[in-house]
Parts: sequence; structure tokens; C-alpha cells
Amino acid sequence: MKVLNPSLDAGGLRVALVVSRFNHLISIRLIDGARDALCAHGLDAKDLSLFWVPGAFEIPMAAKQLAEAGNFDAIVTLGSVIRGGTPHFEYVCRGVTDGVREVMRDTDVPIGFGVLTTDNIDQALARAGGSDGNKGGEVALAAVEMAQMRRNLTREVTAS
Repeated sequence: MKVLNPSLDAGGLRVALVVSRFNHLISIRLIDGARDALCAHGLDAKDLSLFWVPGAFEIPMAAKQLAEAGNFDAIVTLGSVIRGGTPHFEYVCRGVTDGVREVMRDTDVPIGFGVLTTDNIDQALARAGGSDGNKGGEVALAAVEMAQMRRNLTREVTAS
């Protein structure tokens, strides 16, 4: 049996971060986690690009434009949506989640989904470098693994 093992080697990859300015304190921490994890796994800082968008709802549009341009091996989406007293939370969460999924499906560009959806600011802080680690770093490495898998699958298909 042929086994394609996962790789977290980010060397030689080009990665875009698409980040929501809304809840800026959380976003900055997620960026730090993503950048640190990517560089620790071999990404050259010159191969990392940051694109700000107003809020989480706008992330899919920017991710789609970047994916379609073909300049990046992986995209990492970062931000946070914190529950309030209205149904707005559910609409924004559904929109960004569905939108990012559709971009990945339609473009075949790996996307790490790092948009936190929490009940309160304390939960967001815990996931953005606090007691629960940094989800920015975790999703960045997931995007690297999928980009490497895509490269390996492409080689396998052309070798067959």
C-alpha cells in the first residue's frame, strides 16, 4: 500500500493571511500565532502576505480573489465573531463558514479556517494565545499540510 505521509514543511510555500480588523485585539494575536508557526516550520517571511478586511463576513470575498489569482499555495483566514444579544452572530458565522468552504471547494486552494466563534471575549482570548493555545498557528499548519498534500497528489496523478 502506498501511503502519502503528511508534511508540515512550509519551506518554499507562499501563504496569504486574510484577517478581519473587527475584534482587532484577537486578530493580532491570531496573526502572531500563524506567523510564528509558519516560520518555525520553514516559511520564509517574504513568502507570507497579510490582507486586512473589515470584518469576518468579508473574508470569503478576499480569499476567493486571492485563490483565483493563483499566487498562493495556501490561504489562512483569521478573525473572531463574538456572540451578542441578537441573531447577527449566527448570520455572520454561517456566512463566513459557508463562504470559505465554497472558496476552497471551487478553487482547490487549501484554506485554514481560523475564524473563532465564541460566546464571549474570554473564550476568544483563551484561543488566541491564551490557555487554549493559539488557533492561528494551528490552522496555519493545517493549511500547510493540505498544500503539501495537494502537491503530492498532483505528482501522484501525473505519475500514474
